Amino acid sequence: MKRWNPSDFQGAEDDLPPPGLPIKLGGAAHKVLFSRTLLDTFDPYRPAVIDWPKLEPDALARITSLPIWDIAVQTEGKARARVLAYAEEVSDPLLKRAVELNGFEEGRHKHVLSNLVQAYGIRLKPEPAYKTPRNAEWAFMVTGFSECIDSFFAFGLFEAAKRTGYFPPELVETFEPVIREEGRHILFFVNWVAWRRRNMPLWRRPLFELKVIAVWLFLVYERLGLAKDVGTAEEANFTVNGGADLADINIGELIDLCLAENDRRLAPYDPRLIRPTFVPRMARIVRRFLRQRPKTITA
Repeated sequence: MKRWNPSDFQGAEDDLPPPGLPIKLGGAAHKVLFSRTLLDTFDPYRPAVIDWPKLEPDALARITSLPIWDIAVQTEGKARARVLAYAEEVSDPLLKRAVELNGFEEGRHKHVLSNLVQAYGIRLKPEPAYKTPRNAEWAFMVTGFSECIDSFFAFGLFEAAKRTGYFPPELVETFEPVIREEGRHILFFVNWVAWRRRNMPLWRRPLFELKVIAVWLFLVYERLGLAKDVGTAEEANFTVNGGADLADINIGELIDLCLAENDRRLAPYDPRLIRPTFVPRMARIVRRFLRQRPKTITA
């Protein structure tokens, strides 16, 4: 596995736009800002040297009983293959470096999860071969929009597990870098979408918008469990399905916590970068139709 360090990303030609200076979506400054934000916030931790904390028997039983580990490892393996396939097609040097780092981090997530299950004696099914996609941009977009869904719920579920003690503090601290990286990935992706649509000929933009719509329809189709060749409903919805085991929390409380955590985790980044809006907007619409009163999750 390739090793990266922050010095790999230095380049005077890629200087960030000065703070507070307005930038145009789709412009050169926008590309530099969302690319360098991903590169400059890189955390060079190494999965092989993570010291997994010793868990008490009840905590170990809770972690090992979660039905998500096979799917989580395979999802990260697919994401790595798809993102790196798209990186091969990117000609812009700065953007290429950022997409390659995205792919590297997806692979590193897989290594973290693989080491976690090994450390705690969780047995996994044999992994499938991770094939290079035939349509790299389509696969990259499927991965990016899928992560926008999964990360939104993962933020809330991770915080719920932390507050309720489902995850012991030592494990929360150890796994935090992975959750933080997911926020960086979706921020990078939605800004890439905005930049991409503005940097193609006008006649191609309607086709790109149709592709975006098609990706969302595909993800809905997949997550309803209707697609036979691309995965089951269990695979597509592992983040939400696993949440039932993470904390005693109803859907209204979960949505409230996900919205709050989504805002909190994306707040530190440059406000000139756009944030994912579709999933939070849909969550707020669903929340309006839920009549139960939210209650605060306490430790």
